[in-house]
Amino acid sequence: MVGRVWEEIEVNVPATEAWKVYGSLLLAKIVAEGLPHVITKIEVVEGDGSTGTILHLFFAPGTGGPPSFKEKFTVVDEARRVKEAEVVEGGYLDLGFTLYRVRFEVIEKEGKKEECITRGTVEYELKEEAAANAALVSIEPVVAVMQVAADYLTKNYHNNV
Repeated sequence: MVGRVWEEIEVNVPATEAWKVYGSLLLAKIVAEGLPHVITKIEVVEGDGSTGTILHLFFAPGTGGPPSFKEKFTVVDEARRVKEAEVVEGGYLDLGFTLYRVRFEVIEKEGKKEECITRGTVEYELKEEAAANAALVSIEPVVAVMQVAADYLTKNYHNNV
């Protein structure tokens, strides 16, 4: 079984500013500080935020997902402003998923240099015998990450301009 869910939000900062957050480890720091009721800790296992970086994410009890998992940045493309991370250990892989990928894209808003769109996508593949676990897939945690990042960007960009 294969699936995809996605959502977009508008952010009132230039795409270049938004990418400074999404294209680095700053996103992990902002998320850990902004969503402590969801994510209790994010450890950098290896890497500097570029392709190949591995993070270990720990989730608060009762959030509906796995207690933790490790993800690897498989794409960090500055030119296209795209970051992809795949679960490589634990979490969804223990629940019958053969792929669980989150993609963030920062899109320049046409004709509006001071605004951008952030798009979050979850792509997944499941073993047929675990198809019922597709119900565990939700775009809501990704939207929460994008909203925390948008709030941070809006506050910090407009205070520094």
